Amino acid sequence: MKIINLIKLAIQSILRNKFRSLLTMLGIIIGVASVIAMLAIGEGSKISIEENISSMGSNLIMVFPSGERRGGVSLGSSDSKKLTISDCEKIISQCPSIKSVTPLLQTNGQIISGSSNWPTSLRGANEYYFEITNQGIAKGRSFTSEEIRRSSKVCLIGETVKENIFGENSDPIGEKIRFNKIPFEIIGILESKGQSTFGSDQDDILIVPYTTVQKRILAITSIHQIFTSAISETASEQAVKEIEETLRKAHKLTGSEENDFSIRTQEEIMSMLSSTSQVMTTLLAAIASISLLVGGIGIMNIMYVSVTERTREIGLRSAVGGREQDIMWQFLIESIFMSVTGGIIGIILGISIAFSVSHFMNWPINITVDSIFLAFFFASIIGVFFGWYPARKAAKLDPINALRHE
Repeated sequence: MKIINLIKLAIQSILRNKFRSLLTMLGIIIGVASVIAMLAIGEGSKISIEENISSMGSNLIMVFPSGERRGGVSLGSSDSKKLTISDCEKIISQCPSIKSVTPLLQTNGQIISGSSNWPTSLRGANEYYFEITNQGIAKGRSFTSEEIRRSSKVCLIGETVKENIFGENSDPIGEKIRFNKIPFEIIGILESKGQSTFGSDQDDILIVPYTTVQKRILAITSIHQIFTSAISETASEQAVKEIEETLRKAHKLTGSEENDFSIRTQEEIMSMLSSTSQVMTTLLAAIASISLLVGGIGIMNIMYVSVTERTREIGLRSAVGGREQDIMWQFLIESIFMSVTGGIIGIILGISIAFSVSHFMNWPINITVDSIFLAFFFASIIGVFFGWYPARKAAKLDPINALRHE
């Protein structure tokens, strides 16, 4: 029997039980759609992570204090050696691969202006912060070294802070605000960066001189972190070695003692987050692909039912000269057709879900041809795998017993 005739017979059989065929395909449809949507969201998150980290500067190197260790046991951050301004000065003077350094302090509080108020995060840094982190200034200016020396009460605000305190089209340069009851004059508006990969608003921020944070807000002499930039991206590895040697000497650490600080580069953070994102994407895709397996079992079940219902038909075809391979291919094509059709519908549904998530939830997506091909390939394989055994059973039926079947 020609293949075209077998396809016609398979389609006729499927159309005779439209609703049952649709329910059979539902597992494949959901499985393919889930795999495509999960891979699109996962790949989109990975790209977004890389873009967000790169936007902070490819040469960025961060230094954090870490808990002191004794006998391999961490004593916690309260027992750690604090980072100081002296550490910053030694890094810039003793590390030739370092271009700029800024101390960093962070806290949260309430901004008040007239009857308006807004909770936000405050960051204390020096004038090199904007260069190191690639943070542009949309309007106004940065604070000067003299303002840092005098612990001046000046600040730059993000777009979110500006909109919630002064309104969307306002110009708050020169206006006064209070952060935790301390007055600040606004001298600049930061360029908008939007949401980070983790959903936090990067424009909901207030940046002031680090000395102001130390003396007027937190009343401390230490700093929370140190941000530095290497003279070039290729010099980052050498810069990390120089920073480590400088801080170990400054903190009087001997050869056998572990560092009481940790150093992270953009490349390390990007690699770590991208790896985590890839694992989560693979896990989600694996969970979603279970629907494909369930759909395949559903196809096998329905094909068994179909063989039982059409036993007399199979016997009649065999009696008039139908070959085993023709009967097997008839049922196998039915199974493949349902899988392929379900796969096509699932691809369309999966792409639609991914775009809907991107539109309504502002999540990044990246739909790749590989993910579509992979989902469709597995849907087709499932049709062959789970349809083969029922088709073989139909082909092996004894014609006489089949004709007697009620």
